[in-house]
Amino acid sequence: MITPPLSPAVLLTDPPAWPEGLARPVFTIGNFDGVHRGHQALIESAAALAGAEGGLPFVLTFDPHPRLYFKRSPEPFTLTSPDLKAEAAVAAGARGMVTLTFDAALAALTARDFVEAVLRDRLNCCGIVVGQDFQFGRGREGSAATLASLGSELGIPVIVLPPVLVEGEPASSSRIRKALSAGDMAAANRLLGRPWKIRAVVAHGDKRGRLLGYPTANLLLERNAGLRYGIYAVRAVIGGVTHQAVASFGSRPTFDNGAPRLEVHLFDFAGDLYGQTMDVDFIGFIRPELKFDGVEPLIRQMDEDSRLAREMLKRSGAHPV
Repeated sequence: MITPPLSPAVLLTDPPAWPEGLARPVFTIGNFDGVHRGHQALIESAAALAGAEGGLPFVLTFDPHPRLYFKRSPEPFTLTSPDLKAEAAVAAGARGMVTLTFDAALAALTARDFVEAVLRDRLNCCGIVVGQDFQFGRGREGSAATLASLGSELGIPVIVLPPVLVEGEPASSSRIRKALSAGDMAAANRLLGRPWKIRAVVAHGDKRGRLLGYPTANLLLERNAGLRYGIYAVRAVIGGVTHQAVASFGSRPTFDNGAPRLEVHLFDFAGDLYGQTMDVDFIGFIRPELKFDGVEPLIRQMDEDSRLAREMLKRSGAHPV
């Protein structure tokens, strides 16, 4: 069987069958929002099993999230966009990502039907790795133990992993969201095993930063972004070049209390960024958003924020390019 080169990543959405010429997949299954350290352990295990089975490790995920489809809870703050999720999964050892649309037909499948009709027959699966809290099938009737039993019956090896503990508690997307909502970037990044990242296109703003001596790139985050309003030390990556920066996320109470947006000031940079895609790695939280009595105290605080951001980035090893 022909195995493709290791790059680019293989990204498939609702494939009717497994592509010819592509080695059989070992799937690790779940939402993988954040691709945190627990997810990374699943992917690493899938890669090891794929090596033993002569296959390739893939993340299998769903869109929309089943919880949203069933409206079991409000839409959560999404930690990683689909493209960043795929990139993080590949960085952790996956060959690519398969996304299945979660609809009425998929929701109606029994646990057995999902394994037989989707994983075995349609996607040619040769191995599965899940966490011990995994649930699947109509009405979430299937558990990790159910999957292991079906795998044994059908000749598909199944590995069930215990949770990865970080500071004594399981790594989870909900813990990361809680940390981000508190501005605790250290905790969020420990759970992720890397800095939390967003990707967005630089949009036109009110150009107020230029008048203050701090021109900024304006980025809109997800409408339900749960990041704490405040000032952050960040790394900004544009066109493969990394820049040290300071960023403000919030509603700008000194001026307009407008819709929340992220404003990123690149240190020692001059140039037009409008329309370009920017990645922003969040390194540390500096202070909460504040309202100032005029421009002069705001500028003095921005000077201090920049100084603190440079120090924080230097301590983190984020040196300028």
